[in-house]
Amino acid sequence: MSRHFRFDGTWLVDAPYDQVYERLADLEHYPLWWPEVRAIARTGDRSARVLIRSRLPYTMDLDLTATDQRPDRLESALSGALTGWARWTLTGEGQSTRVTFAQEVDVNGWLFRCAAVAARPLLVWNHEQMMRSAVRHLTDPRP
Repeated sequence: MSRHFRFDGTWLVDAPYDQVYERLADLEHYPLWWPEVRAIARTGDRSARVLIRSRLPYTMDLDLTATDQRPDRLESALSGALTGWARWTLTGEGQSTRVTFAQEVDVNGWLFRCAAVAARPLLVWNHEQMMRSAVRHLTDPRP
């Protein structure tokens, strides 16, 4: 089994494009609306350290570096517990927004690499739960 993961999903969010883009582009405020993003600390103009915990009892420590920010796409390089990239792509559809998420990563660290092989379906499920939560909370009013 591979230690490489590819995740993707597409959702139609009941919110205007500008609102969804603004929320996704504002990385520092993710913990205010996305419960699985536990903490974010800026480490540079285009980089941040992010702590993520979904349903499984572990906290993932990642470094994100923005690599592409356009009106229809937000992409970051990932390092730390995972190495690879993640991308949000947005398309306005009337008063709604089509949101596509894609991610390709390799796991790092011996314990996490072992889990990637032994518990791959569980890790995929955990990621799916986290992404469902993101889509569900994208339109929450800001606290």
